[in-house]
Amino acid sequence: MKIVVGLSGGVDSSVAAYLLQKQGHDVVALFMRNWNDASVTLEDECPWIEDSNDALMVAQKLGIPFQVIDMSELYKEKIVDYMFAEYENGRTPNPDVLCNREVKFDVFMKTALSLGAEKVATGHYARVSSDFDENGKEIFHLLAGKDQNKDQSYFLCQLNQDQLSKALFPIGELTKPEVREIAREMGLVTADKKDSQGLCFIGKVSLPTFLQQQLQPKEGEIIEIFNDFAEYHRENPRFGSKLEELQFLSRKIKYRKSDGKVIGKHQGAHYFTIGQSKGLGIGGHKESCFIISRDMETNTIFVGEGRNFPGLFQSALKIATPEIHWVREDLRLKDGESMKVKARIRYRQALEDATLYQFEDGLYIEFENPQSAVAEGQFAAWYLEDELIGSGVIS
Repeated sequence: MKIVVGLSGGVDSSVAAYLLQKQGHDVVALFMRNWNDASVTLEDECPWIEDSNDALMVAQKLGIPFQVIDMSELYKEKIVDYMFAEYENGRTPNPDVLCNREVKFDVFMKTALSLGAEKVATGHYARVSSDFDENGKEIFHLLAGKDQNKDQSYFLCQLNQDQLSKALFPIGELTKPEVREIAREMGLVTADKKDSQGLCFIGKVSLPTFLQQQLQPKEGEIIEIFNDFAEYHRENPRFGSKLEELQFLSRKIKYRKSDGKVIGKHQGAHYFTIGQSKGLGIGGHKESCFIISRDMETNTIFVGEGRNFPGLFQSALKIATPEIHWVREDLRLKDGESMKVKARIRYRQALEDATLYQFEDGLYIEFENPQSAVAEGQFAAWYLEDELIGSGVIS
């Protein structure tokens, strides 16, 4: 079978290519150049060139064809511009999820298939399997990677059945140490290369530094909210229906400046996200202060002291109807239906017990245990055992 591997210059995709070659497939390596603006990288850093060279050396070592494709224009339009717009509007986007949906498993996949490939492989720690329903239709299952510390199924949460039908994740059954050991045995240059840090497409640049390229600094106030006020806003009234209860539990509390006291200044609410504590420059507290809310209109940040501050927690969230995505369309809920699942709202978070409720105005996720730092724009993903069956953007 002819398979195109997205060779990134890291150890995971390198071993993925080797394993497919070992299985006897006709493997072709493609390196995606996603970024070409050196002005936002750190001094003397040009990560895409280094990664491209490493990917080329791996391809040469394995004796497989290698090609670089420039997707930087598409990437800027689909991912970078989207990131700027989301942060400017006070939301918290996940570029890695969007990259997989819009780039790797869309345009990149179409490019690979146009070269005659039957499948596209990446170095994700995830698995895909399939079976047939009673009508003989093949159903594809997106499964968590066997290495629970590296499971990357969350980043693939927006893929659909067609994309999964053409996707391969060769290292999904392996742990990271096993992957590195295979790379060392094969003498691959990427064997001991560190995992990439920072933004997925740029490298070792901090998010605020990147955002400052387009979002201008704007001084605003930091307001501290205190426990008793936050607790008051979390008290539950009586509800006439489950929908009313979920609408209340998933609402975003709108704090006012008069609700607390000014304890500092910041350079732009759009540079921060819910749950963030670093970079605020706040002193004089026993515990760190965490962002619990942002008012983009007044450019105000609201914080509470301690990681257990009541205002940080939410027991339910909403996903608006246009943002609901089912990997398993056959499991999609109808209006009024519910489903017990496991769910997470960010990568590396442990799966939490939750219940999905579908109503006309959207899908609600109610957690057994309140969740910390639920931010608009994040992706929530839900699972049945180790299968990711759906996801959506938090409203």
